[in-house]
Parts: sequence; C-alpha cells; structure tokens
Amino acid sequence: MPTRGPLIDTFGRAATDLRVSLTDRCNLRCTYCMPAEGLDWLPADDLLTRDELARLLALAVTRLGITNIRFTGGEPLLYKGLEEIVAATAALRPRPEIALTTNGIGLARRAEGLAAAGLDRVNVSLDTVDAQRFSAITRRDRLDDVLAGLAAAAAAGLRPVKVNAVLDPQSGLADAVELLTYCLRFGYQLRIIEQMPLDAGHSWQRDATLSADQIYAALAARFTLTLDPAPRGSAPAQLWRVGGGEATVGIIASVSHAFCSACDRTRLTADGQVRSCLFATEETDLRALLRGGADDDALESAWRAAMWRKAAGHGINDPGFVQPQRPMSAIGG
Repeated sequence: MPTRGPLIDTFGRAATDLRVSLTDRCNLRCTYCMPAEGLDWLPADDLLTRDELARLLALAVTRLGITNIRFTGGEPLLYKGLEEIVAATAALRPRPEIALTTNGIGLARRAEGLAAAGLDRVNVSLDTVDAQRFSAITRRDRLDDVLAGLAAAAAAGLRPVKVNAVLDPQSGLADAVELLTYCLRFGYQLRIIEQMPLDAGHSWQRDATLSADQIYAALAARFTLTLDPAPRGSAPAQLWRVGGGEATVGIIASVSHAFCSACDRTRLTADGQVRSCLFATEETDLRALLRGGADDDALESAWRAAMWRKAAGHGINDPGFVQPQRPMSAIGG
C-alpha cells in the first residue's frame, strides 16, 4: 500500500471525491429509504464533533489528494453549523470543490448564506413535480418548499443546480417526463438514479424497480436524445443532450450498468467511519482513532488501508450479494 500520493486501491482507481454524511437524520420519510415512523438515529455522542470533522477534511485534502467534497445526510441542512463547516472546507488549500446533496427543505432561506460560506453547487433530491405523488413518496406535503429551494439555489449562483430523482415503480416513467420538462424550463440538470438496495427494510426487489433502459425509452419517446460526446470519465451519470441543444439529462444505472471500474469516491459517515463503497460491509473507525489520540500519520494510514482494500465492484448482480446493514440515510449519497 502506498504511503504517499493518490488515495488508490489495488485496482489502480484513485479516490478524489469524498462524500461526507453530516447526519443520519432526515425530515422526509421516503418510501424507498425508511419507514414512516423513521429510524433510531445515531446518538449525539457517536457523531463526529465539528473539530473532529474539520480535522479529517483537512487531512483528506492536504494528504490524500481529495479535490471534491460533497456534504450529504440524512439531510445535511439539519446539521448544526453547516455554514461553518462549509467555510472551513473552503479555506483549505488546495481548495476543493464543495457540493451539497439535500432534499431542499429549508434551502430557500439558506442558499445565499451557504454560497457566501463557499458552497459551489447543490444537488436537490426530487422524485416528482406532482404534489399528490410527492406526498405519497415522501410522506410529507413539502413540494412547494423543495421547488422554492431550487429557485433560491439558482438565484444564489449555486450552479449547476442538479435534480436527483429516484423514480416510483408505478408513476415513475410519467414523472421522469414531467421532471425533465420542468428542469428544461428552469435550467436545472436532471439526473435519474436507479433505485438501489439501500432501504432500511431490506425489501428492495430488482423486478419491482425501473431500469435505466426503461427510463431512457420513456424519455426518448417524448424528447430527442443524443449521446453527449464529452468523455464520461468517473461521472456516475451517462449524459444525453436534449433536443439538439446544450441541455442534458443523465441516467445513473448503478444496478443495470454498473460503473464501478471508474469509481473515484471515498465515504465518511457521520459517526466517523470510512466506507470504500456504498455497499461495503466493512468500515474503518476513524472516530476511535481520533478520540484515542492518534496523530495525522495514523489517521492517514488507516484511511489509505481502508481504500486499498476496496472491492472491484459493489456486487449487486452477484448471486451472493449481501445488502449492507446501514441504509442510505446513514451512509450518505
């Protein structure tokens, strides 16, 4: 295992994109993510303190070659001190690109402050623009708040504003067309994500979800789609240009057309665990090292070792696949 240079694994992939879960709490109860009554949240003492998190972020940027940091949840807008941790991250050198994945509730009143703190862009989760279907999927009547958050993000310059959609198996193909129409109208970039086996109830069934091919067919029936000529690189979304212009729509086929061979992500949970993959069944405990007095050399070595052991792929399509115990809300996107 290299002790300097890029954060690489045994397959030669370099992790330059860090996904940081700030909290496992969320103010929605999406049917594909968690039960209506919510989950048992992590105890406060288990969560990284702001100083602990700032130290790990500095280590990632200055020693491990991280160039992109995305704050996720649960719902990161519920994290106390979000603007402060964004500002601390923006002060790092070399400065990383800083993004936020949010459900958009509360973003309308905080977009300007987050932009001032140093946030570069946002991804807003939105599965439908139909109010009734939104309430059914999220178990909350908050569509207007999400749409207001999108508008505020664009006004604050947090561009490109991306919309992340996980489609309902029943209404999703119609929702995809309506979402793309809406995003084209306001200049947002739509990214549709195949539903993955990361639900809290472990009830995901492949045959009960919509595949990338089905999604593409529904969009192609209504819009002229042309494969984007730009190199995809490590981007999770396959992009399609819409109507001959510059606007694009992306489909993230995590299940049906896995892109693990180009993965450049490493993940840090709210309680200080490094995960080499969304579907990893093992974690490396940096919180225990921090609280045990470990120096930066020891933290760096543990993080490098965790990524060095990264598997070739997530294994969803393997006969022996085992879903991770943590749901998406506790891992981060």
